[in-house]
Amino acid sequence: MIDIEYRHSAEPSAKGDLRRGSVDEMREYLTELVCEMQMSDISSKFIDKETEGPNMVYINGRTVHQILDGLEIRMVDAEESCDFNKKTIVSFGRPTLDWDRDVIEDIPDVLMKNAIAKIFAEINDNRIL
Repeated sequence: MIDIEYRHSAEPSAKGDLRRGSVDEMREYLTELVCEMQMSDISSKFIDKETEGPNMVYINGRTVHQILDGLEIRMVDAEESCDFNKKTIVSFGRPTLDWDRDVIEDIPDVLMKNAIAKIFAEINDNRIL
């Protein structure tokens, strides 16, 4: 089972644009992630908790920062991707892996999903068949 817990005490405050600019937006984002997992038959639940201290997301009791620590995230090279030699949309904005580590609401979707995938893999490694 994957337990995603969002502990928050105040609205996020940071310089510039955040990917999710409020506690409500982050709560909705995490709820949708859990819904996606449940629709894929992955046992998961979302816990929303108002507490003291900095806002943070915990997955099975570990912070996202702890889970991502030591993980090497690489973007797929164009030649390795499925859509090589196809037209692409040019987008302007922040790089995918650029985020303010002090503000959990700014975490990119790809990093959050990598953290969840790592926990899922660890659970399956420890599972007895």
